[in-house]
Amino acid sequence: MEKTIEFRGGKLHYRLSGKGSPIMLLHGFGEDSRIWDFQLSYLSSHYLVLVPDIPGSGKSDCLEERSEKINGIISYQPSIEDLAQSIKYILDEEKISTCSLIGHSMGGYIALSFARQYPGSLNGLGLFHSTAAADSEEKKWIREKGIAFIKQYGAAVFLRQTIPNLFSLKFQENHVNEVEAFLHQSEFFSIKALIQYYRAMMQRIDHKQVLSEFKSPVLIIIGEEDKTVLLQDVISQCYLPDICYVHIWKGVGHMGMLENPGRSNEVLLKFLRHAHEN
Repeated sequence: MEKTIEFRGGKLHYRLSGKGSPIMLLHGFGEDSRIWDFQLSYLSSHYLVLVPDIPGSGKSDCLEERSEKINGIISYQPSIEDLAQSIKYILDEEKISTCSLIGHSMGGYIALSFARQYPGSLNGLGLFHSTAAADSEEKKWIREKGIAFIKQYGAAVFLRQTIPNLFSLKFQENHVNEVEAFLHQSEFFSIKALIQYYRAMMQRIDHKQVLSEFKSPVLIIIGEEDKTVLLQDVISQCYLPDICYVHIWKGVGHMGMLENPGRSNEVLLKFLRHAHEN
């Protein structure tokens, strides 16, 4: 089932399937809810699965910025906290008080912000190729360069250049059609949306304390060949939660749900069963 509701004056779209205990899957930067299609099909046999298009992606509108009337300078930029609040809005619309929240990459940042803002609303938290650390100064500089490129050449050209590097080299070589299909899905992003996301990620706070204080189970999935969220940067975070399930996948980059969908389904189902038993 597909639904569209209004959030802060714009459309907020999400899909839901199955029945039972609720879980939500959050996509990352340059993606929309379709990134989770394999998991939606599989997990909906066991749970009520919700997959939103985060504001600015898929069928959801961008959040509005505010500019000063005199000189047009943007005085308000949507944040990761705002994106997390859109997720709470969906849960409230569905009258869901608690759920398990799994986030891929930027979706993990949103999930961590949600956990900080609404700690009583989660019985499980998953970071799928994501990190609780804030951007380093080097990472912010890289994002600034990305914003300049997006402004000059457009969103589609930027994503076509960057997305293939999210996959392991072996997957790129052996699954050309799958990578191309994902690139095609990403051609419809607006410049505004991508810049909003980059600014939000650059300004987000460190959320390692959220992991330290989170009492329900945490899942951390790391790709050994991930060039975006590095193994050595995330591994120390695995010791922060009270209950943490860690999976380090060889031969996988940043896109485990596509590079290894069967294993992703199995790991998610096992984790969710533990989360919902606690």
